Amino acid sequence: MIEKVNPAHPDKVADRIAGAIVDLAYSKNENPKVAVEILIGHGKCNIIIETSEEFKTEEIKEIVKRIVGDIEIDLLVVKQDVYLASNQVGKLRCGDNGIFKGVPLTEAQKELSKIARNIYEKFPYDGKYILDKDKLIICQSNAKEEDLREFYPNAIINPLGYWTGGINVDSGAVNRKLGSDMADSVTGGGLHGKDLSKADVSVNIYAFKKAQETGKVVAISCAIGDETIDGKPYSEIVEEAKNYIKEIGGFEEFAKWGLY
Repeated sequence: MIEKVNPAHPDKVADRIAGAIVDLAYSKNENPKVAVEILIGHGKCNIIIETSEEFKTEEIKEIVKRIVGDIEIDLLVVKQDVYLASNQVGKLRCGDNGIFKGVPLTEAQKELSKIARNIYEKFPYDGKYILDKDKLIICQSNAKEEDLREFYPNAIINPLGYWTGGINVDSGAVNRKLGSDMADSVTGGGLHGKDLSKADVSVNIYAFKKAQETGKVVAISCAIGDETIDGKPYSEIVEEAKNYIKEIGGFEEFAKWGLY
């Protein structure tokens, strides 16, 4: 049993904006420190950025406009805390305490991921989908039931009928759809809106990928300042995560669907 939401869901819109800001930070510095929080909905986007980098207000406005159009923006940019910043001086160390569990994907989870992507290609609007054994539930905004029924004749489709969605109907916040992003994998933090020094990003990616490769559950805990995790230098884990993010096209792309 699994639920997926698509990139137009309000929570994923928040993740995408946060990811785009992290991409911007990496365009300024090879190893930036950045953490982004977004709350968006009903005509307003609230953004808090803690960072080592300098951002121009216009740069942030351009990102938000590209993703959601014209909207009121409340922006606060502050420097990263000096004590947290000192953790990374001279050597790459784990950026936070955390627990992480990577779990191999089931065939049902892989199948729902394909279904969600297929529907989104045809209907690029807010939507969420559930697969529970043979029961497929499709809640897709701005789509007629008969159009969806053509592709998924046995699904439960929009139980309350036609609906519109998006950020003018519902609010969205960063890292609120981790179940959709990670399936059965577990984390004490969130995947999105952070640089790769943060264990919430790099160790989650590492644990998830290792679980898929080995077919076994991977459970890891770490403390801020750790230089070795799961028997590997933390710098190697970060490098693996960096390569993964590059392969999929950046942090904004990562935010669209999560880890699968």
